[in-house]
Amino acid sequence: MTGDYLTRIGTLIRTARQHRGWSQAQLGEALGTSQSAVNRIEQGKQNVSLEMIARIGEALDSEIVSLGYSGPMHLRVAGGTTLSGAIDVRSSKNACVAILCASLLTTGRTTLRSVARIEEVYRILEVLTSIGVRSRWTNDGRDLELTPPAELDLAGMDVEAARRTRSVLMFLGPLMHRADNFAIPYAGGCDLGTRTVQPHLTALRRFGLEVATTGGAYHASVQPGTPMDRPIVLTERGDTVTENALLAAARHDGVSVIRNASPNYMVQDLCFFLEKLGVRIDGVGTTTLTVHGVPEITCDVDYTPAEDPVEAMSLLAAAVVTSSELTVRRVPIEFLEIELAVLEGMGLDYDRTPEYRAHNGRTRLVDLTVRPSKLTAPIDTIHPMPFPGINIDNVPFFAAIAAAAHGTTMIHDWVYDNRAIYLTELTRLGADIKLLDPHRVLVQGPTRWRAAEMVCPPALRPAVVILLAMLAAKGTSVLRNVYVINRGYEDLAERLNSIGAQIETFRDI
Repeated sequence: MTGDYLTRIGTLIRTARQHRGWSQAQLGEALGTSQSAVNRIEQGKQNVSLEMIARIGEALDSEIVSLGYSGPMHLRVAGGTTLSGAIDVRSSKNACVAILCASLLTTGRTTLRSVARIEEVYRILEVLTSIGVRSRWTNDGRDLELTPPAELDLAGMDVEAARRTRSVLMFLGPLMHRADNFAIPYAGGCDLGTRTVQPHLTALRRFGLEVATTGGAYHASVQPGTPMDRPIVLTERGDTVTENALLAAARHDGVSVIRNASPNYMVQDLCFFLEKLGVRIDGVGTTTLTVHGVPEITCDVDYTPAEDPVEAMSLLAAAVVTSSELTVRRVPIEFLEIELAVLEGMGLDYDRTPEYRAHNGRTRLVDLTVRPSKLTAPIDTIHPMPFPGINIDNVPFFAAIAAAAHGTTMIHDWVYDNRAIYLTELTRLGADIKLLDPHRVLVQGPTRWRAAEMVCPPALRPAVVILLAMLAAKGTSVLRNVYVINRGYEDLAERLNSIGAQIETFRDI
């Protein structure tokens, strides 16, 4: 935007803010940014995107600043360029969401550092705010402070926000320690087919939580003092199932043993946070967790979630697909070792630094430098497994990588009902992908990518895979309605632009 245009936009924003009777600090808090940032915007001294203008318009309820109401966000990609330089991996979406839910366990203040500024986090924040939790962004919007009320207003829960995220299921574990009876709406999220909540209900029943699923909601009732007479064996080694059991066990009076637990990255991060609350957990990183519950938690806590291994895989895939040399910094290596071993077997040329610790003091990080490589298809089928296998969320990235490799790759995405089907959208960009059944695709490479205009699929990782393929396709591609990408990635287009991509954000006006 030109300086004159920014000045005019700033004047409109200042007028709308003053008309509402807000200070710059109040507007900054509503936007999750600082007073100084609002001041710079109003003076026309800071670039402001259409997305930010839309958020300001919504916060001020002002038709004057209304560009963002015109429709969903789209991306225009000038492909065929190479990436270069270095990029940092940001904090884990899944860990941040679990820890936000865990903040309900303490009556003290929770401060989270370097929180992922994504739609999934915003949805959970909206739910927390609606039940009385005060939230405040600090440190120029990088950190988040949460202060719970003495009594939660569960009847005031924002139903619409709750329905838009499956993560709201993780309210069951902590809320059972705050109320004898409560209800949360049916969970939403990505369109990945039927995903049963029964493993959650089975695990939580052992803590005295009974749930009736009627009228579009989970109606929960708590039987206090339920004895824990034997270990809990999870019927599914799922991440959110394990997290819900941990959240219930954290304030259960006694020792809870959880078997067939997921040791995945977000579960470990949640364990580290709970330990900060004074909950002792033995076996972190294994499939058996022994939780020494603390019936009352009143302490303040300050914690920095670890980096996101799935985002790291996204950035590695971007380098591979575009034949680029790129350094990806702050990679949580424990959760990418299998993926890297497979890529190395395919011929990937890369270096890694010695390990160092994340800000939480526990997670092991490295920096990875990937170079252009002639890849060949892997001999074995690419399929996910519970940690330490290939991460379920990393499987879609192998579709784009396999399309850039020589030979035929079988990808078996057995976890979700129809996510593999979305990978066939890559054919519109020139890939040779055959759908064998709802869970298996056959990828033939290498691919001569071509530009296309497409609508974003309703599943997060396949949507990002399509965006990465567009980076490799010469010409101009358009990816429409990218809300699902914003659910899981913070400023992805801008960050890719910082390493050489050419992506423009726009809306239909």
